Amino acid sequence: MHLRPILPLALCFLLIPPAALQAQQTKPAHTIDSNELGRAHAILRQAYTEVKKNYYDPAYHGVDLDASFKQFDTRMDASQSINDTFRVIATYLLQLHDSHTFFQPPVRTNHSTLGYEMEMVGDKCFITHIRPGTDAATKLHVGDQVLALNRFTMKRADFINMRYFFQTLSPAPYETLDLLSPTGERRQVTIQALIQRGAKIIDVSEDGSADFWQLVRADEEMDHLNRQRYYENGNVLLWKMPSFDIDTTDMDKMFSKVRKHQILVLDLRDNLGGSEDSLKYMLGQVFDHDVKLADRVSRKDTKPLMAKTAGHSAFGGKLIVLVNSQSASAAELFARVIQLEKRGQVIGDQSAGAVMEARDFDEFLGTDSKIFYGFSITSANLIMTDGKSLENTGVTPDEQVLPTAQDMADSKDPVLTHALQVAGVTLDPSAAGKLFPYEWPSL
Repeated sequence: MHLRPILPLALCFLLIPPAALQAQQTKPAHTIDSNELGRAHAILRQAYTEVKKNYYDPAYHGVDLDASFKQFDTRMDASQSINDTFRVIATYLLQLHDSHTFFQPPVRTNHSTLGYEMEMVGDKCFITHIRPGTDAATKLHVGDQVLALNRFTMKRADFINMRYFFQTLSPAPYETLDLLSPTGERRQVTIQALIQRGAKIIDVSEDGSADFWQLVRADEEMDHLNRQRYYENGNVLLWKMPSFDIDTTDMDKMFSKVRKHQILVLDLRDNLGGSEDSLKYMLGQVFDHDVKLADRVSRKDTKPLMAKTAGHSAFGGKLIVLVNSQSASAAELFARVIQLEKRGQVIGDQSAGAVMEARDFDEFLGTDSKIFYGFSITSANLIMTDGKSLENTGVTPDEQVLPTAQDMADSKDPVLTHALQVAGVTLDPSAAGKLFPYEWPSL
């Protein structure tokens, strides 16, 4: 099971009239043919089947899956493009209003890269990273506030929804941003995506094919980007943990370093979650007793989810946890357990509020050549020891500390500076901002 990145949706974006969508693109997507439409119907039916069999709530939150499937199956026939069919499938799953139940569309033949990252800070959206050598690098600046994306006002409640819609379901060759600079100037820019042409058929056989080894290299690069990084200063260790997809060997190596210090500052900002087993193992390393994480409410029963202590080897020093709006799922659960058990202090921004347990269902169509797609289906809800779920709520930090637009523009990290100050370490915000440089994956 995974407690991992989520892609919640919003009807207001998935049901935008096709004419309005096409107005946001340099050219409309190609007209769908009968074979593509047939495949879309098959994918929708598979979505219905997987939810019917595997969704944690047998009442489906009151949704009539059978009746709605017929409605969406009929709606599919009006699709004019592949993007339209993807929206129908995604909207069908959206009815459950569940952050971890969503459609994972087939990988596109041509990959588009917009060249920038943005995130919510408090109730505002900002450009946080820009890839060199892209159109975005000539028009955007870190610290620009994004007021609107493709004419839709940026709101925290809609942020992940919009990003999923515009960049996963219906990627366009460009995006239009309404911006406010750190010094107060307003402007509107159009960012052209960098389009990489890909092969329509990928050979994944282990016979030395270029496609196979390219996939191997991509996995190796992902492992590198997800590596654990740390900074030591006196009796304080700062651990930058990018995800909970970490095996026990690597975790043990990190805690062998942690135990040499009196204070651990655990940076879970931008940590989208990961393995449930890793989460439980991690909790066991910071408690000297078994601790209840939550009640796991599944279709069949309700059972306590427990983390077993590492015993005498558990870290017993002071613990400070950092979270932000990109901290999701397992990262949120860890932070909330620390709060509820009064084990440490949580600093930063409100977390994502996307906390369920889910299973991935990998699917494909075809025989000799295959089209791969998938679904994430929630297998359990997690009720914390205070009787509440973090879903759609998130973790409220004990102390809210946010960077300003100018901080971002100057590559400063006042949040990390403050956390280290609480730990007794003085580090300038500019120096803090350079500790863990952002790394772009290869194109």
